[in-house]
Amino acid sequence: MLPTIFQQAVPVLKKLEKAGFEAYFVGGSVRDYLLGRTINDVDIATSAYPEEVKAVFPKTVDIGIEHGTVLVLEEGREYEITTFRTESSYTDYRRPDKVEFIRSLDGDLKRRDFTMNSMAMDGDGTIIDPYHGREDIQNGLIRTVGSPEMRFTEDALRMMRAVRFVSQLGFNLESTTLISLSDHSKLLAHIAVERKTMEFEKTLAGRWKREGLNLLVDTGLYKELPFLSGYRTQLKAFADLPGLDSLNKDQAWLVLLTYIGEEDMQAFLKGWRLPTKMIRLRSKELDILKERHTGWTKTLLYRAGLDAALNVEKVYGCLEPSSDFSVERVMEQYRKLAISSRQELDVTGTDLMVWADQKGGPWVKERLLEIESAIINETISNDKEEIRRWLVTCNRL
Repeated sequence: MLPTIFQQAVPVLKKLEKAGFEAYFVGGSVRDYLLGRTINDVDIATSAYPEEVKAVFPKTVDIGIEHGTVLVLEEGREYEITTFRTESSYTDYRRPDKVEFIRSLDGDLKRRDFTMNSMAMDGDGTIIDPYHGREDIQNGLIRTVGSPEMRFTEDALRMMRAVRFVSQLGFNLESTTLISLSDHSKLLAHIAVERKTMEFEKTLAGRWKREGLNLLVDTGLYKELPFLSGYRTQLKAFADLPGLDSLNKDQAWLVLLTYIGEEDMQAFLKGWRLPTKMIRLRSKELDILKERHTGWTKTLLYRAGLDAALNVEKVYGCLEPSSDFSVERVMEQYRKLAISSRQELDVTGTDLMVWADQKGGPWVKERLLEIESAIINETISNDKEEIRRWLVTCNRL
């Protein structure tokens, strides 16, 4: 029996078929179904042209109609339905200069990147597999559909996708595909940084990231990634670090930054076009990691916050496996802190101004920091009256 996510979408296929068109599940969802992996969404391909799809379903949104994709709203769910198509030359090494809609499923499947992504499945669960993707999945191989040179010169990002799939699936690259990856690595320079970063982050999140990262280095693809061209030795050491595969994406970034050792890490990360929040968090964790080498203090734990502290401890244990590290102990120490944020203080800046009969200014922030430190280190308890007495006794009011 098909997984629920397919069963829910079968009526969509049936409606298209009833209207006289072909319709199939395609791409990653079919691949992941055969692999027994979790499927988060399904893509549908059809012989119906976009306007014909819109005529079949009452609720649609034109999300990429120039490329044949229509968003269909059916039974409270959303489905991206794309017309079978062929693609012309790719002068920018990323997007086809022209898309032509066709009625042939085989014509659509042969334009796709890898054999494992070039299968279709009908509503009864029958697999259409003209390029032997199922066999390659069984053999753990990533192979291009047709000539790897053609596939990579059409869309150079496919090379990063190959690396990402190695990291996610633990598959090997078929020999001619691997050779072509090295031969055409320089084409990756034509791809937008944001696209390369997206695939790189997925590689860092993979269960077999060691293999994926080694592939980046061995093929030379790393030279076309932001600021990494001069760091081959560091990348190899990063890829071969014991325990690397147990780290999540954020922790892997932190290890990489440690190996890179750039003076201006914020500038390095900005070059990857990463979100500002992510840059701020990784930079903070890197600073905390440097202090972690001398041991956790209550102040350091408080400054880090629980998520950052756990990331740092996991990375520290990976970098220093013989050290006395423990994620569980850090979690327990953090939970024993008197407060975990300034919002938990039993006093406010307004209280301080009233007590001191002074207007606000930098002194308020200074006093709050002093109060935080005293409470964290258990010099005083988090009690408004005790805090006031302490400030008076120490001549801080």
